[in-house]
Amino acid sequence: MTVSESTASGAEDINGVGVKATAESAVAVADSPIVPPPPASRRGRVLRELRRNPLGMVGAALLLIVILVGVFAPVLAPYSPAEVHFPTPFQKPGTVGFVLGTDDLGRDVLSRVLYGTRASLEVGALSVLCAVAIGVPMGLLAGYWRWLDAVLARIADAVLAFPFVMLAVGLTAIYGGGLTQAAIALGVAQVPVMMRVVRAEVLRLKETDFVLAARAMHVRSWRILGEHILPNSLAPIIVQATVIMPTAVLGEAILSFLGLGIKPPEPSLGIMLSDAQQYLMRTPWPGIFPGVTLLLICLGFNLFGDALRDALDPKTSR
Repeated sequence: MTVSESTASGAEDINGVGVKATAESAVAVADSPIVPPPPASRRGRVLRELRRNPLGMVGAALLLIVILVGVFAPVLAPYSPAEVHFPTPFQKPGTVGFVLGTDDLGRDVLSRVLYGTRASLEVGALSVLCAVAIGVPMGLLAGYWRWLDAVLARIADAVLAFPFVMLAVGLTAIYGGGLTQAAIALGVAQVPVMMRVVRAEVLRLKETDFVLAARAMHVRSWRILGEHILPNSLAPIIVQATVIMPTAVLGEAILSFLGLGIKPPEPSLGIMLSDAQQYLMRTPWPGIFPGVTLLLICLGFNLFGDALRDALDPKTSR
């Protein structure tokens, strides 16, 4: 056999081995199961949907600024909110030493707005805590046990028969004014709404397969509520909390404006609006700045709440 013939034979052997190996690898790949990529976590999906929502990002930025202002109000405020400068009343914004001007008593408007924002956030947070602490257990009980639903639903209907502001004013008038009293009154006024949201979610989750399987295995009802229903109800609870927060902030401003909320000399955006109303034609800025602050707080919560609702609900996420 010549050298050329042996080379050709070797090449045929090599090619044959290569073709055979390729065919075997193709069959192995075809026979191997297709492993899908791991699903993205719910937290990652929610964050991704929030980043895709420009209005939600605007709301988140507003909330971040407002929260930082409220937390660091003692550091950012140039004066005490109750400090009076009698020689300099009604100073215009931009005056040296008074960035946002002064009110009728010479108090620095910037300092009072910063502390008023902090008070509004405290009232809103306490109101949400009160509404969640009372409304969530009532909603769980009413949704899971129908005989309790008949009682609790009638109580909620009786409370909802009163307008929100009227109910808050009545409770504050009974228990007295102050930050804590106003927050509790506003939170109690929101309990029926929170209860109905949780009740509707429990009624839906009761018919799901995992709850029916747990009941078939004779799992205790309290364990089903705590381990299965409540964790899967957190999304509407969080969204409803973002709705209660701006409502409580506005409610606190209304109560303070009427003299039933936070008492002077403690700063409040509602008190600032009440003090500035008689001077609006002469010097409007003591009333403009707290009003704009209330607008930004409520706008931030509403925009972020809408975006969070869309992100937590896969059916409505865009």
